[in-house]
Amino acid sequence: MGTMGKRIALLVSGASGMLLPQRFLALAAGRPEIEGLHLVVSRGASQVLFHELGRERTGAEGLLEAAGLDAASRAKVEVHRDSELDAPISSGSRRLAGTVVLPCSSGTLGALATGSAATLIHRAGAVALKERWPLLLGFRETPLHVVHLENLRLLAWNGALVVPPIPAFYLGGEDLFRFVDAYCQRLLDHLGLGGGDDGLRWQGRAPFSAP
Repeated sequence: MGTMGKRIALLVSGASGMLLPQRFLALAAGRPEIEGLHLVVSRGASQVLFHELGRERTGAEGLLEAAGLDAASRAKVEVHRDSELDAPISSGSRRLAGTVVLPCSSGTLGALATGSAATLIHRAGAVALKERWPLLLGFRETPLHVVHLENLRLLAWNGALVVPPIPAFYLGGEDLFRFVDAYCQRLLDHLGLGGGDDGLRWQGRAPFSAP
């Protein structure tokens, strides 16, 4: 797949951290390499979105509103209901450059690890696994118990990439959005959509020299 005309899926499940898909959606949809972005927001995610972002509209529309997309970026986004099991992304014949589950709840993690396909989010994640294209899991939970660890191990063994939203403390400062943008940039890197020097990457330190 070339560098232009890429399509990706953003699957938003019901874990805390709705600022993450909000920023990822804004950054990804604004990239010229992205031709289309399939968006699915679960019922649980819609509830969390209401509490964390305080939007009157919930679900995908609330997330799109929070992301503040311009008209060109919004036109790239195709919204699907989580119950829409016949959506294009439920089949591997609709090729994607990657699938991002952000945030990934423990319930979604368990469904993906066991091959459940009760919802479109589960089905689209399973398609990514079987088709061997990038499946990025922004698992946001702590502490981790053995079931979490076993599910993460199983999914990683099957090709998923576990990318927990850990702050890049080396950036310094107290700006939460800076940490979130750095994390979202890492996701884009793993989708082959990395940009240039945006000030959000580790630049290395000058060698230490004694005074």
